[in-house]
Amino acid sequence: MATTTKTLIAAMVIAIASATAAASAQPFMPTGNLSTQPVGHYEFCKREAQECQRIREAAPVKLSRELWATIIEVNNLVNTMITPRTDYEMWGIEEHWSYPVHGLGDCEDYVLEKRRRLIAAGIPESNLPITVVRQPNGDGHAVLTVRTNMGDFILDNLEARVLAWQETDYRYLKRQSPKHAGMWVAIDDGRNVLVGSVSGRR
Repeated sequence: MATTTKTLIAAMVIAIASATAAASAQPFMPTGNLSTQPVGHYEFCKREAQECQRIREAAPVKLSRELWATIIEVNNLVNTMITPRTDYEMWGIEEHWSYPVHGLGDCEDYVLEKRRRLIAAGIPESNLPITVVRQPNGDGHAVLTVRTNMGDFILDNLEARVLAWQETDYRYLKRQSPKHAGMWVAIDDGRNVLVGSVSGRR
């Protein structure tokens, strides 16, 4: 890696650490009780049961320079390797969670691929919860959260930068439980969950 790139990464880590420490907002998403499972994820779990099992909850991962470089690399790679297509365009239905097919996918497909790659890079599964948010225009959206000792950071196919969660414009609704990949917990931001979901876990 070139010296200039190393310097840039180091500066970014320091900047993020400083911003997170100084921010008045909580660096970690406040989560609450069990919530409803998104319909698309429920169907995904029926097809891919091994992706939705009980997991060991690990402490937030230590955000080192090397880990930050990996997070940036994976986010950039997946954002550029996938061409956006809606589920309706690909599958003929409104909601279908899957890994990217033939280089095509929507927001959940980006998230699943990033999550798979970061797990392979050594980040514990419990520190990579898929997260459902609401965009400023009211549309539902999925992003990937990385739980670190410096706070929660967001990998997003609509944003090239990896941002601290409180620096984004989203309203956070719910995310995967750190104890079970097939269960979801509410994010305590005082907002109603309006995205399609199923009650409980079947």
